[in-house]
Amino acid sequence: MTIVKDVEARGTHHCETTALGVLLRHEGLDLPEPMLFGLGSGLSFVYWDGRNMAFPFLGGRVRPFELTRNLAARLGLTLTVAETTSPRRAWENVAAPIDAGRPVGLQLDCYHLDYFRSRVHFGGHVVAMYGYDEHDAYLIDTGQQGGAVRTGRAALAMARAERGPMTARNRSFTIALPAHPLSWQKEIVPAIRDCADAFLAAPIANLGHRGIEKAGRQVPGWLLRAGEPRRDLPQAALLMEKGGTGGALFRALYRDFLHECTGLIDNDDLRTGHRLYAEAAVLWTDVSALIAKAGESGDAEHLEQAGAVLHDLSRVEEDAMRALRRL
Repeated sequence: MTIVKDVEARGTHHCETTALGVLLRHEGLDLPEPMLFGLGSGLSFVYWDGRNMAFPFLGGRVRPFELTRNLAARLGLTLTVAETTSPRRAWENVAAPIDAGRPVGLQLDCYHLDYFRSRVHFGGHVVAMYGYDEHDAYLIDTGQQGGAVRTGRAALAMARAERGPMTARNRSFTIALPAHPLSWQKEIVPAIRDCADAFLAAPIANLGHRGIEKAGRQVPGWLLRAGEPRRDLPQAALLMEKGGTGGALFRALYRDFLHECTGLIDNDDLRTGHRLYAEAAVLWTDVSALIAKAGESGDAEHLEQAGAVLHDLSRVEEDAMRALRRL
């Protein structure tokens, strides 16, 4: 058995910030999860539907691994990434850092993991690995998935090699702090501005505040769009509120990030952004509850209400991001 010492599992919410927290704490930088999410400019929105999709997708964060790249660039971290199609090389890429006493991050498809509670393919899942023995790999996942967990090495290999949407080729990564670490406090404002710029200047109407407005037009028709409404709508609502988002499709995490920032920076636009995202978090929870009720009851009126709330959310988040861009 090979185990990296002093690796701590915390009750965190989002998979990528969970793994980043493990790797950074091992290097000596301990930041709360909302701060990691915000410094990585992790908030976004996408409404996606297509002919090959069983049901539309609502996403509230940037693409998998983009948050990690953003955070590394902003804090001057050395991010070492390995990808390969070779199963043998893939294992060597994770065993070597662990043998050297360093945890490693993995991007994989959670469907194959032994401990995962819901069997759904998602190729953008991220975990931290801190040990292994002859049969199992020792991982840190979100609090919802159990924190410190184990999965069979064969299952891990399948999860890492899976192909499909959002997957990577056996991606693994390590992080090292620079010899003279940057002041992360000085990176708060650039991180907020970058996130606001991307949100407001999204290149297509499926993204950002325009994407939320589009969702408001589409959601009222979801009973007809769904193959099995009693299954599809409650599952969509569950993913928004409980699927590793930290609640309210990541808006609760961003609200908490902005709250932490108001204790460090005295700025009216920042306080406005925080107030509006606190409002948005409540409204997103309302939307998910209405979608779930529509699936359970078959009553389209709940979806009409959800569409109206999404229309309000588009305005609230646009106003919030315009304020935050002025920082």
